[in-house]
Amino acid sequence: MACRCDCPRPEEEAGRLLEGRGLTLALAESCTGGMIAARITDIPGSSAYFTGGVVAYDNRVKKNVLGVPGDQLAGYGAVSEQVARSMAAGVKRLLKADIGLSVTGIAGPGGGTQEKPVGLVYVALDGPAGALCRQLSLGGSRAEIRSATVAAALEMLCLYLLEGQCGQETVDSRQ
Repeated sequence: MACRCDCPRPEEEAGRLLEGRGLTLALAESCTGGMIAARITDIPGSSAYFTGGVVAYDNRVKKNVLGVPGDQLAGYGAVSEQVARSMAAGVKRLLKADIGLSVTGIAGPGGGTQEKPVGLVYVALDGPAGALCRQLSLGGSRAEIRSATVAAALEMLCLYLLEGQCGQETVDSRQ
């Protein structure tokens, strides 16, 4: 998946923009299991803008650590726009960051249903210019889905910082 922000390494560009604007980032990862944090921390000096992350693989962590409402988990499921948005807002609040970025999805090979197939992923961001969420329908192996999710999340962050939003995704201001 090529980054639409025209930067060869979106984590590098996002880091430059975060640091330049004095903003901090926190991550809540489910299906990627810390892969986004690994890319962010691969950049020297990332401690200037990266506060940390939570790998919220289990719903108890989503609820008890990130503050995702139990009724959202029960009503919409862990892989939903509502939960992705709550994860982003929750990690932002928990780690006292300016921007919260989250991912939740079904990487497979099992776990999918007809309603929520393998490859369904939500990437959400909550920041000073508002919040947004993007739904992805990815194909491929588990590794390919996870890798594409990381790329999409980093692209969303980079574009959000460059443009204040990410093109065609739904944006709502919750300031």
